[in-house]
Amino acid sequence: MKKTGKRLLLALAVLCTVPALAQDQKIESLARGGKVRVGGFGAPAIKFTTFDDKMGVLLGGYAGVMLNSKLMLGAGAYALVNNIEAPRTHAADPTLYWNMWYTGFVPEYTIKGNKLIHIAAGALIGGGGVMKSERYKEWDDHESLDYSSFFVGEPHINLELNITSYLRLGIGGSYRFVKGSNTAGITDEKLSGPSAHFTIKAGRF
Repeated sequence: MKKTGKRLLLALAVLCTVPALAQDQKIESLARGGKVRVGGFGAPAIKFTTFDDKMGVLLGGYAGVMLNSKLMLGAGAYALVNNIEAPRTHAADPTLYWNMWYTGFVPEYTIKGNKLIHIAAGALIGGGGVMKSERYKEWDDHESLDYSSFFVGEPHINLELNITSYLRLGIGGSYRFVKGSNTAGITDEKLSGPSAHFTIKAGRF
């Protein structure tokens, strides 16, 4: 009984010692020393891509809160702004054009943003819509046909240049993964694809 009691006391002592040793080790966290540097920026962008082997131009951008000059949490949105003729179901059908947009949550991580030239990588995760429509009409006369929504995931990477402490220029690339389009003739494969983009970031980094 005495030996059993000693073993229990020894085991209890070991269990009490482990948390004490763990407290001596510093835990790495985003908030170093309990302080978080909070900034933020807006980033208008233009993207050049292809849809069904035709050149597409997307305008939009993203913005959000930046923590410790590294992690940005925000949102973004893009829309197709040039004419891409939609496939006809019948030869006598009128000429219609693609109308496409998407938006979502954007996390981004900047690597060594204090350097003149640096890298930022992130992604947009969200959804959007695609339809066929006539262009160059008054808004009240605007008619959209065969609308469908979709899921989109678009990872990106930027090579950025610090112009000033609050202004950055970036070029980069992304790949758009689309799932869920039911619009006739506009498949997920036609909506998915790579993009090259130019970005201007302005804010407190």
